[in-house]
Amino acid sequence: MTPRTAEDRQREIVRTARATGSVDVATLATALGVAKETVRRDLRALEDHGLVRRTHGGAYPVESAGFETTLAFRATSHVPEKRRIAAAAAGLLGDAETVFVDEGFTPQLIAEALPRDRPLTVVTASLPVAGALATAANMSVLLLGGRVRSGTLATVDHWTTKMLAGFVLDLAYLGANGISREHGLTTPDPAVGEVKAQAVRAARRVVFAGVYTKFGAVNFCRFAEVGVLETIVTSTLLPTAEAHRYSLLGPQVIRV
Repeated sequence: MTPRTAEDRQREIVRTARATGSVDVATLATALGVAKETVRRDLRALEDHGLVRRTHGGAYPVESAGFETTLAFRATSHVPEKRRIAAAAAGLLGDAETVFVDEGFTPQLIAEALPRDRPLTVVTASLPVAGALATAANMSVLLLGGRVRSGTLATVDHWTTKMLAGFVLDLAYLGANGISREHGLTTPDPAVGEVKAQAVRAARRVVFAGVYTKFGAVNFCRFAEVGVLETIVTSTLLPTAEAHRYSLLGPQVIRV
């Protein structure tokens, strides 16, 4: 049945966006049986409520305390962009010998891009990261214990943060569900935020790596300010002017 009220339409738009990863105005107008301008108004309203981010011709869902994409879904979206970002981030390793690699698909790609020709100790809460590195001859992998979240296959809670608190790390590679100049780095789940915050405290250098859609997005739990970052690695899809605004807060911004 075609949704009849604005509230019904907007609920259906959010449901579709979360199920498919994005929506476009023309397809929604046809599916909902309304004019394109009506859909654009709905998307503006949903963006005002922090549920979607508009793009040229459509929108994509914003992650929140009530909605978070799975690792499996992240492995299918923006993949070429994420691979470029991961390669550039891995290139920032420098002389680091102890490294934290965050949960998430982009950090997993960073882990896979790390050099194998010298000894490296990697600390992670991510089961996929640990699995990807465990057989590498020069890698010593420390998997943080704790409760495993099914959607991300990463550990959280006090076991995880207590173990992480015992380390001093040369470098932390962090992901986030959102990064904004006003609210810093954010994630929907408080337990995940605690692990990320502890990684920031433990590391001498902190690198954030993320696709352009992360910028300007804000989630429930803030775990770091932009100013603690040494470097932000993203793609050229983030406009030059916006990258400059982030650099004014302290980090070097690399666009690839």
